[in-house]
Amino acid sequence: MNHDAAGRDRKRRVLIVEDEDNIAIALDYLLGREGLERVRIATGLGAVKRIRDDRPDLVLLDVMLPEVSGYEICQEVRADHSLSAVRIVMMTARGSALERRKALALGADGFIAKPFELKELRDELHRLLDGGGL
Repeated sequence: MNHDAAGRDRKRRVLIVEDEDNIAIALDYLLGREGLERVRIATGLGAVKRIRDDRPDLVLLDVMLPEVSGYEICQEVRADHSLSAVRIVMMTARGSALERRKALALGADGFIAKPFELKELRDELHRLLDGGGL
């Protein structure tokens, strides 16, 4: 648990935006083991509104989603300066260098190719949430 500016304990919150159930279940399990609060939505539709409403610390965002792509969501979140503290990790099965550059150019904080190693994802979470400490 972390201490916020007022000194209260608060669990870090992660929003999982992933349409594949098996991947979402694996992510939920891993994040739970890390002591993170997590919520999952299975479509890109409404994701930006959910991010605005919930203000998660981190969004695990699939690139290929029904209705709205992860790239569009990332771009819209980064255009909203009130959401600048939200960290975004893009996930895609097409883990080419081009995909990674595109994600980072649109403002993603990290990029994970699927299928991912749990250690790789864990390391990325630690890197983005308080520079090593969840």
